[in-house]
Amino acid sequence: MEFLLEPLNFSFMQRALAMGLLTGILCPVVGSYLVVQRLALLGDVMAHCVIPGVALSVFLGIDRIWGAFIFGMMSTGVIHWLQRQTRIKVDGAMAFTFASFFALGILLISILKTQQDLEHLLFGDILSVTGADLWKTLIVISLLGLLLGRFYQPLLFFTFDPVGAQAVGLPVQWLNWGLLVAVTLTIIISMQAVGVILIVALMVGPALVGYVLAKELHWMMAIGSGVGVLSSVAGIYSSYYLNLPTGPLIILTATLILVLVVLGQQFLRRWLALRSYN
Repeated sequence: MEFLLEPLNFSFMQRALAMGLLTGILCPVVGSYLVVQRLALLGDVMAHCVIPGVALSVFLGIDRIWGAFIFGMMSTGVIHWLQRQTRIKVDGAMAFTFASFFALGILLISILKTQQDLEHLLFGDILSVTGADLWKTLIVISLLGLLLGRFYQPLLFFTFDPVGAQAVGLPVQWLNWGLLVAVTLTIIISMQAVGVILIVALMVGPALVGYVLAKELHWMMAIGSGVGVLSSVAGIYSSYYLNLPTGPLIILTATLILVLVVLGQQFLRRWLALRSYN
């Protein structure tokens, strides 16, 4: 029991655990849509494309959420523009946008000489979360929760059958952009937990566990959120006792859970096949 309670004596650990719980719930929920639509790499692209916005926000002395949001949505607009105006396919457009925005971000950090710590931006620093960060995260999560709940059925239809959704008159363009806004906001509020490089793993990894174990989207989200919370808490405690970076430990915990689930499922299938054969 002392093993669990000792870290709670420190306020920074309390805030880190609270942030881990919030992001552990939200990331797999939004990531489930990316997994089902086979757009997981889009989340990775957008995560790296917010870096120029963060650099400019820090330089201008404004909240980094505004710059990150603008550049995250700009990256999506560039990808769509390249697809529509040229013969470039989506993978090429994403790769080009990823590299260009990422390079611009690193250049701005160097030129503007901001106090933004590049290592913490890339890999996260959940132990430095403040009370204000928690409140902003809670507000964003509440807003996204209300919107995703309100439009769950149209999003469900659009996610699995975008052509059919357009045929029945659903506003597929608005649904698509709304989902991209949700992805961008999720990336922004989760940057401090695991960083822009690892954020897509927290969005996709737990969601993949849900995808393996469940056949319905809401159960996939529920299982993914459970795995996200477990990974965050285990990663934070491991970081405290092992004195290792928190973000990578959170992601490696989620990876371990996914590997164990896949191996366990394969073992169960073979065991049932042998039993039925005998």
